[in-house]
Amino acid sequence: MSGVACAPGKSASRDRVRGDRRPEDPCVTPRKKATARTRRKEAPPEHDRALDQYIGTAIHNLRLRHHLTSAEVARRAGVSRGMMSKIENGQTATSIETLRRIAKALGETLSNLFLELDTPRGGAQLVKSGQGMEIVRRGTKKGHIYKLLHYDRGPRKFFDPFEVTLSDESEVFPAFKHPGTEMLYILEGRMKYRHGQETYLLTPGDTLTFNAQVPHGPEQFIKLPIRLLVFIVYPPENATLE
Repeated sequence: MSGVACAPGKSASRDRVRGDRRPEDPCVTPRKKATARTRRKEAPPEHDRALDQYIGTAIHNLRLRHHLTSAEVARRAGVSRGMMSKIENGQTATSIETLRRIAKALGETLSNLFLELDTPRGGAQLVKSGQGMEIVRRGTKKGHIYKLLHYDRGPRKFFDPFEVTLSDESEVFPAFKHPGTEMLYILEGRMKYRHGQETYLLTPGDTLTFNAQVPHGPEQFIKLPIRLLVFIVYPPENATLE
């Protein structure tokens, strides 16, 4: 196999007569000219602000769903209140580690923040039997199991539907209140439920609708397990609740 040996220190002349088609000197490395196309390839990608807006809205809605203030989530996640506000408003990029801490502070997994990232707006949403997302709410520590039946990640949250299960491990806990109107539909079991100063006996097929700003909650479990559907409809101003 033959080759061309380049003399040490050789510098081939780049002078060329116009129209000269001679082969280029193999000892000279041709220079690459930067073009607009190559410059575009080498330029760093622009930051996706739409993703920041999506993440901020998802965190905001989950925080409201769990009836937590921005300050509470910031404290649990170890971030400043100012940073928390910027994140919710989509004004800053956020590291995965920070998002993980915020999700944990909300009682959610990191993946839950991205559930509807590619879901087209205005479409139908099907949650198959047994596939409701189990979430953390105030009654979780008392053995109450909550499954969310609709994943709303839009700019406003209008309602939340849950399937709630109360078992032998469940405990009655103090009544609580929150914005909106709430409706209970009993699927299985029997219990007494308090709303304000009134107590209601609920059996399968019964429906109880009430103002959720009045203290309410289970008063007595009569027959377990108890399964019920809970629908919470929020007022428009809830979208900006802090």
